[in-house]
Amino acid sequence: MVYVQRDSEGRLLRVEHAPFDAMTETLAVESDELESWLTAREEVKARLTSLQESDLELVRVLEDVVSVLVEKGVIRYTDLPEAARQKLDQRAVTRAEIEGLSGLLGEDEHQLL
Repeated sequence: MVYVQRDSEGRLLRVEHAPFDAMTETLAVESDELESWLTAREEVKARLTSLQESDLELVRVLEDVVSVLVEKGVIRYTDLPEAARQKLDQRAVTRAEIEGLSGLLGEDEHQLL
């Protein structure tokens, strides 16, 4: 048996193994509803993880876009907010430092950049 909290429409909001203050009822561990809720929860976690991973990739894409726009004269680097310039500068310095060290790591490590 698990302890659950439902919303006003009867949907599961929270499931715990021990009673908690906001619980509204109990549910059998073997129930199809609980299995569906747990499956949906894992799917949401997987999608969130995928978004987080793509966020990291997108950061690099945006850095490259800014570089191309500056190189082509579409924008001036100084048009960017100070905070954005500082972040871009710090990332460029860090990436240069990593490139300097990557020769010590071997060929596969260049893929980190």
